[in-house]
Amino acid sequence: MTLRQRPGSVALPPPAPEGFPPSPVSPGQRLRQAANLLNGSTLLGLAVAVAARCRITPGPRGLLLAGGYRWRLPLARAFTLGNVVLCRGSAGDLVSRPTLLGHEEKHCSQYAWCWGLPFIPLYLAAAGWSVLRTGNPGTANIFERRAGLAAGGYPLPAPAGARKGRTVS
Repeated sequence: MTLRQRPGSVALPPPAPEGFPPSPVSPGQRLRQAANLLNGSTLLGLAVAVAARCRITPGPRGLLLAGGYRWRLPLARAFTLGNVVLCRGSAGDLVSRPTLLGHEEKHCSQYAWCWGLPFIPLYLAAAGWSVLRTGNPGTANIFERRAGLAAGGYPLPAPAGARKGRTVS
């Protein structure tokens, strides 16, 4: 008789997937998980991952990692919908890049702060503003700046004196 078959026994959680160190989930991360589930953004992320035939695995800090994303848009190496981080490579590749994973995790929190799906048009407006100002969708995008430009692979803004024909001494 196994633990799950014994009356009154407690089922043990499944072991962490191979290559993923077990990581505790903080109360704040659990709150973010619940908020993004309730606001529908994580459900959208799971729907996109399933439609794109991604392999979904549990990740660290309450994230869901969807590896093998092959659709053309967005062009990013990784992007976030709720608590789901979709990436072009495998989930293991993403975990091996903790700076990028941390950047995407910050976007998960931004979904929660924006009450879920309103984050998408807000993000697109910020990306459009950034393109108009810098020619790049991330450099002047408030969401990317708060998540860390370098961590997300975006160019840093030019020094103030180096803009539009000014010389830097």
